[in-house]
Amino acid sequence: MRIVGSHGRRQWKNIELQFWSWEVRSIYATYSGIDDAQPEIGDRSPYIVGIGGTPRPDSVSERALRIALAAAAAKGATTSILTAADLSLPMYAQGQSEQIPSAGRLVSEFARADGIILSSPGYHGTVSGLIKNALDYAEDLRDADIPYLEGRAVGCIACAAGWQATTTTLISLRMVVHALRGWPTPLGVVINSAQSWDGQNTGSGDSPLHRQLEMVGHQVVWFALLRNHVNQLEGSAVMPGRAYSGR
Repeated sequence: MRIVGSHGRRQWKNIELQFWSWEVRSIYATYSGIDDAQPEIGDRSPYIVGIGGTPRPDSVSERALRIALAAAAAKGATTSILTAADLSLPMYAQGQSEQIPSAGRLVSEFARADGIILSSPGYHGTVSGLIKNALDYAEDLRDADIPYLEGRAVGCIACAAGWQATTTTLISLRMVVHALRGWPTPLGVVINSAQSWDGQNTGSGDSPLHRQLEMVGHQVVWFALLRNHVNQLEGSAVMPGRAYSGR
């Protein structure tokens, strides 16, 4: 049976979002033996870092990032955010993170994170230079025990003045995450900033966009919990061997 009409399309979208939620939590519950409703595993909550925004205060990309991070915190994560003021760094060059405190903090946050949420504006059809330069600093982790963003779930949000640029920016973000050995979450969110932010009712938990942003935060936490617990199993007699993430 085919679902048609605007109400039917909204119903189908809600079913799709609920499916991703159920699938990830079911995998987690199956392999961990722990109820998926439990927000934390082991002796610590996952640490999720949000990176995004523009030099303009209260930009759409920063607002979206804060919603996703708040959703991650509601699932038991400890969160941190780095916005444009924290990301105004010199163009990446090897070794600068050892000389510039703000660059050193960024690299340290990459290394500490169990999961990451990225929110970039679309500039001329792709990721902004500010966000791309910040991601380039992950190169300083190439020789770390856990290189680059290996094993970390990364949620991606793209904002642009038009649907075409939102899509190409989201694809670019996901490609960079793959290159850095991260795991883009199944759901990525695009926001057309040419439309009114208030008109999209993103301040309401009942709006489709708000639910999508929350789902990105939830998925990053669920994948981080699953990975951390698998690492615990690998370090025990249940699943002997080197922990994948080294944590």
